[in-house]
Amino acid sequence: MFSAMIKKELILIMRDKHALLALFIMPAIFILIMSVALRDQFTQNKIVFNINIINNNKSSASKELIKKIKEKNNFKIVKNKQAQFLIIFPKNYKKDNKSKIIISVKSSIKSDLIGIFKAKLAQIIFAQKIKNFENTIKYFMPNQSKSINNLKIDPNSFFIIKYQKNDKIPNATQQSVPSWIVFSMFFIIIPMSTIYINEKKQNTLARLNSMNISIAFMVISKSIPYIIINQLQTWIMILVGIFLVPYFNTPALAINGTISAIMLLSLSLSLSAVGISSLIAVSASSSEQATTIGGILNILLGAIGGIMVPKFIMPESMQKLANISPMSWGLDGFLKIFLQAGDITTIANESLYLTLFGILTLLLSIAILKLKINKGL
Repeated sequence: MFSAMIKKELILIMRDKHALLALFIMPAIFILIMSVALRDQFTQNKIVFNINIINNNKSSASKELIKKIKEKNNFKIVKNKQAQFLIIFPKNYKKDNKSKIIISVKSSIKSDLIGIFKAKLAQIIFAQKIKNFENTIKYFMPNQSKSINNLKIDPNSFFIIKYQKNDKIPNATQQSVPSWIVFSMFFIIIPMSTIYINEKKQNTLARLNSMNISIAFMVISKSIPYIIINQLQTWIMILVGIFLVPYFNTPALAINGTISAIMLLSLSLSLSAVGISSLIAVSASSSEQATTIGGILNILLGAIGGIMVPKFIMPESMQKLANISPMSWGLDGFLKIFLQAGDITTIANESLYLTLFGILTLLLSIAILKLKINKGL
């Protein structure tokens, strides 16, 4: 009987081809779009600033510095009106070493980008000052001048950034793939609510209950097919990140953790998604109501949980608020696997929270559905 009910659910799901397309095609498209759109935002080396230069000095020092600026890929010379930053050399730039270059910034530029711009420009200015100092002393102290010439100003010569067991800087693909895996899982509310509402209207659930089939049995049998769908979603999205995303000149997804950790986390996340979808489906009185409530709730949980906007750029108060969203737990778990070479023990907390949340919402679903069937609703 149990296998027959699962088969029934699978047949009903397969009939709703539009919902299935939304569950698989939509997140795949989002992964491609977001990975390509954000590919240059996760590394400072690829950030390009539109600048314009006004040289009131005309000295060899200012001309040499301007030449160095133009050679850098981070700076693009544009017209004054299009410039994000206007670099102005004062008249006394060469004569007075204490004189400062004036930088005019558009008011719409964020403070973090201004900091990156200043760091990139300071790197060029500092390198030139070291070169000038070397030229000044090389006739008097040639050995010392050679030592100065060996100084490297590149920040990569001073330190190496490592993310725990992974020495690669996170990229847009590693952020986008887990985000949309999590988001797509919770959209099973669309087909699940349609089937629930139709069976309630046709009294199918009431007839099954009259055949001594328990409500818990019915809810569990309806949940298993969606858990299977969620697992397919997970691996299809991962394959998109590994094989399809690189065709768009974007880094491929790098899985640094264990496959067993991905399987455990995806099962826990699926249980959570199925639980909240069941709760909405049995509580709603129409498929339109369930779809609307489910869609709004998913968007809110995604926005709070770091799906729409990465948590690391949120203010601290929003990061704390994000912890109430099950999507945040799932996303944190996937990021630990992809970026920090996580294993089962690493994502144990996230999996536990998601499992408990899923069990709680499924128990509430069973209680509400039993109440409605007993009342004939």
